[in-house]
Amino acid sequence: MIAAEAAATGFVIGRPRGRPLIGQTLDYLRDPIGYLTQTARDHGDLVRLRLAHAVVYLISHPTLIDQVLRQRADAMRKDIVTRALGPLVGQGLLTSEGEVWRAQRRLIQPAFGHQAVARYGAAMVALAERMLDEWTEGATIDLHETMTRLTLAIVGKTLFDAEVGGEAEAVGHALEQVMRFYLGPGKWFPTLRYAPLPAANAYRRAIAEIDRVIYQIIADRRRTQTDRGDLLSRLLAATDETGSRMDDRQLRDECVTLFLAGHETTALALTYALTLVARHPEVGERLRLEVRDVLGNRPPEAGDVPRLTYTEAVIRESMRLYPPAWGIAREAIAEVEIGGHRMPPGTQFFAVQWIVHRDPRWFDQPEAFRPERWADDLVRRLPRCAYFPFGEGPRICIGNHFAMMEAVLVLASIVRRFRLEPIDSGPIRVIPSITLRPRDPLRVRVRPLKH
Repeated sequence: MIAAEAAATGFVIGRPRGRPLIGQTLDYLRDPIGYLTQTARDHGDLVRLRLAHAVVYLISHPTLIDQVLRQRADAMRKDIVTRALGPLVGQGLLTSEGEVWRAQRRLIQPAFGHQAVARYGAAMVALAERMLDEWTEGATIDLHETMTRLTLAIVGKTLFDAEVGGEAEAVGHALEQVMRFYLGPGKWFPTLRYAPLPAANAYRRAIAEIDRVIYQIIADRRRTQTDRGDLLSRLLAATDETGSRMDDRQLRDECVTLFLAGHETTALALTYALTLVARHPEVGERLRLEVRDVLGNRPPEAGDVPRLTYTEAVIRESMRLYPPAWGIAREAIAEVEIGGHRMPPGTQFFAVQWIVHRDPRWFDQPEAFRPERWADDLVRRLPRCAYFPFGEGPRICIGNHFAMMEAVLVLASIVRRFRLEPIDSGPIRVIPSITLRPRDPLRVRVRPLKH
């Protein structure tokens, strides 16, 4: 039975049974995505849960999500799990709040405008082509591992103008150690980072290595005062309305935030897109036709992206089914009304893209991989927050245009030269950590195309 309260707006609060003191914590920890999906299905769009010591409302209707992420954004801050990333990203855009965040956003936004982002297209394609030059007939590749190496190279070049094998590789390796810490209990109990445990020791060493490399890059760049056309040069030159620039600590925090976001999530988006394309040969064929019609025999350029509409649809559809950022949470810092109910400060809200993106109210055949659904500007026809892979509201991902352009250019580069054959045909199992990582290797065999 659903215990619920009527709301004037029509939203009711579902209250699934739980255990004394810990509520639904064990059910959630056993299978986070499975439990939340079933809970939303059984108990509605607004469900009260107790997870560990926190009261969490699972919100699964676009209206509620819009209220939390956009309409009531001033009454919210990042959730406790995101704040646990503080030792890694410091006071970067991901974790900063209030006027500090607004000032940072104003400083950084120009570096991510459409024209600024387009300048990085050539580097993205050059690195993708260099990767493809190493692929051979019949070779087997692990897509997650391969796409992670590629996006590491791209973010190293566009952020630091650095080649993998040097600073970028060092930061990427250290970030991987940090993410392993958050795959475990460190996600929920961040104070474990102080414990004399192997995982915590590796975590602390990784943070120290990130600091060493990035502070050295900043010091070198300040000393030479050279504009190398990368994002770091733009951040160094950025000034606010008073003429002030970022200090070293803020630069370090923003660099780590951008490195993590630009590396991890784009690699995952491409991994799932390429896996799905390999498993749906009819999609791969339609992709190749579009790429051939738009590009002929040349590599893609940033200016081609608006015409690669089906290629973009494949990326959108992949992120619908397997959103790299699979859930977004907020914490109320003041009493706030959500769904017609007054919620006290400290209340946590959890919007799960995995659930909403697979809701039949918004998407026909929601479990099917159908890139063609994005034709006729579906993005604009959907209710706001029915599809939100980059978040929504004032804190929508600042690098969303950068990420989409990168994903489209890399996907077009690959299908222009290779056909992918799936080796693994089982279900795509995922690990819902900070990001949505594949649980198993996702492998394909590559077949060069003859032009």
